[in-house]
Amino acid sequence: MLRALLLENLHPQARAILEAAGYEVVTRSGALDESELIEALQGVHLLGIRSKTNVTEAVLDAAPDLVAIGAYCIGTNQIDLHAAASRGVAVFNAPFSNTRSVVEIALADIIALTRRLTVLDRSMHDGVWNKSADGAHEVRGRTLGIVGYGNIGTQLSVLAENLGMSVVFYDTAEKLALGNARRAETLDELLDVADIVTLHVDGRSGNAGLFGAKQFARMREGAIFLNLSRGFVVDYAALRDAVLAGHVAGAAVDVFPVEPKRKGDPFESELRGLPNVILTPHTGGSTEEAQEAIGQFVSNKLRDFMNTGTTMLSVNLPNLTLEARPGVHRLTYLHRNVPGVLAAVNNTLAEHGANIEGQLLATRGEVGYVVTDAVAVEPEVVAALRARPETIRLRVVD
Repeated sequence: MLRALLLENLHPQARAILEAAGYEVVTRSGALDESELIEALQGVHLLGIRSKTNVTEAVLDAAPDLVAIGAYCIGTNQIDLHAAASRGVAVFNAPFSNTRSVVEIALADIIALTRRLTVLDRSMHDGVWNKSADGAHEVRGRTLGIVGYGNIGTQLSVLAENLGMSVVFYDTAEKLALGNARRAETLDELLDVADIVTLHVDGRSGNAGLFGAKQFARMREGAIFLNLSRGFVVDYAALRDAVLAGHVAGAAVDVFPVEPKRKGDPFESELRGLPNVILTPHTGGSTEEAQEAIGQFVSNKLRDFMNTGTTMLSVNLPNLTLEARPGVHRLTYLHRNVPGVLAAVNNTLAEHGANIEGQLLATRGEVGYVVTDAVAVEPEVVAALRARPETIRLRVVD
């Protein structure tokens, strides 16, 4: 029986879908470090994680049975995607399923900080009645600066305009502006005009240290700052200084450079205790609705890859959409993308008298993917293809 290991408190739907597909599923509540993960992956074919578990090259080397990884989240920077591809391990994520949840918490943070609800709430709990409008503003008429205009940034842009905000965005890629949003040509241009700055960038290494003391100093006096993207993109010591100096009027942070691996573990940050600062434990996308949708989406992708070989929306392998074809044997052949592979595959099939019913090919960088449907596939054909020097991984899907 094929085995799946699911970590980090995934939604029960993730397990139910894989069990219904015939997998033996083991779940663990927290993340695992490298040595723990290596031990746990022995005999495991599918791995499901969120953001806390790092899948390194060493882990992949020690897990020869591993066929696919599901990142039950948006980001995949916790996985060595190149090492996974070079070993024929497919990686799938959920790029859209929790978009709405992140957008809603961003809007909630923006309104709470602009109205200074955190300060008023703390005073009330301390027994102090302080009815005052000082420092409290409407969001209507204010300018929202969105850094990173992807799935989350664009949806936030539309909803913010519906609240009466003006939107300016900055992205290194060419993006179509939605509604009345205006593109800033540089990050500095955005910082010069934004009353609220919110980061929604991805986890690529080039974004490390994107926002530091220079950028906080460039922000408008009394502006508000949000980071719901990645912890390593912001210098939080510089944010602390900006808040204490009164230059930044408030901040909301959901992601941190180092995060506890398990629920209940101690949390340390230089941002603790600051006035009008909202800290949340990486829960931007953690609504019951989003987690259920993520569990369904990623588990369905893993199941379909195993059952049919389809790689559509894989983040590290060539993308092919495939349907099951009863009555045929399917060879899913991942190989190094070098000249002559397709001819060699077909010559091998011909030499063994395999009757090809259909064939698809796709490439992605250094990796190629040939999927061949044949009426009959002899063990000698499989052995011959696996022995080829270009082979990364060959699976037979019946």
